[in-house]
Amino acid sequence: MPAIPTAPAPSPARFLLARRHSLHASYPSPCSNHQRLPPRLLRLPARRPQAAPMSAEARAPASPVAPPAHPTYDLKAVIALALAEDAGDRGDVSCLATIPSDVEAEATFIAKADGVIAGISLADMIFNQVDPSLKVEWFESDGNIVHKGLQFGRVYGCARSIIVAERVVLNFMQRMSGIATLTKAMSDAARPACILETRKTAPGLRLIDKWAVLIGGGKNHRLGLFDMVMIKDNHISVAGGIANAMRSVDQFLQKEKLTIPVEVETRTIEEVTDLLKYAAENKTSLTRIMLDNMVVPLANGDVDVSMLKDAVQLINGRFETEASGNVTVDTVKKIGETGVTYISSGALTHSVKALDISLKIDTELALQVGRRTNRA
Repeated sequence: MPAIPTAPAPSPARFLLARRHSLHASYPSPCSNHQRLPPRLLRLPARRPQAAPMSAEARAPASPVAPPAHPTYDLKAVIALALAEDAGDRGDVSCLATIPSDVEAEATFIAKADGVIAGISLADMIFNQVDPSLKVEWFESDGNIVHKGLQFGRVYGCARSIIVAERVVLNFMQRMSGIATLTKAMSDAARPACILETRKTAPGLRLIDKWAVLIGGGKNHRLGLFDMVMIKDNHISVAGGIANAMRSVDQFLQKEKLTIPVEVETRTIEEVTDLLKYAAENKTSLTRIMLDNMVVPLANGDVDVSMLKDAVQLINGRFETEASGNVTVDTVKKIGETGVTYISSGALTHSVKALDISLKIDTELALQVGRRTNRA
């Protein structure tokens, strides 16, 4: 499992209501913080609402899906920033005003809609960063399908800490689950082609957005500007054509002694032909050809993929192919049937619909605590 690079993060003192805790630098194992809660606190129904039976394919793998490996992205600093922007300079004044510091509570995660759950491993990290004494238990894993009404996890410990972490945990989980849900729908329809996201991610959340795509069954495109040479229309225009651009890339990589993937965007059959001609006449580092906007929308809502299919046949397996443009959950099946290797969709991350999830404190337990402290 790839290590997550760490760097000094903002002090957590403010969002911890002046309670300072050390941060753990390691990525959480499947069992971290998953201690079983004391029996007296298990006040959930003896039989929790169950999701419909899932096929083996729908279940998540036994081990958690690791986040993409990035050389500079500091996941713990992102968590600290999210908590700090919530706490401001005073901390949670609502908790300070209403909840004694020694009150403990139990809260339950409930799916409010059907979808693919994602962000469980990240939620563990957030709870641990807010308060390492919180105990978290999950009934599902990242990548599992959940149905409306399903109770899929719970957290027990200091009530203030749970509430401080609540919104940040839910914001990340709802976004990640929305991305994973759409990714799974597209991936299932696109087979045997693989679904990719793009760099059209929320600023500062790229690794998290791309992590959600992996959880949903997709694959990652380049993480940034550093891990793949991707020649797009603007590069081609400045270079004076596809052949000139590709020649410059090959010379640059040879000079720098770099071995990284190279993709070139093409928009017409003529550009595909020019690129293949260059590759046939030169030793090249080209690995993938993007076929951009070769899926043509029709007035009836369908799409014409004939140009895309012609391009795939012309390339004939010499390079990986990637279809891009006019990719939706409704069109992806037809695109996948053309034989492309990959299908990329910016909509996976730039137009995500969050999956509705709630975290509710057990009312019966809260009332008992309230009566005991003369607050209910």
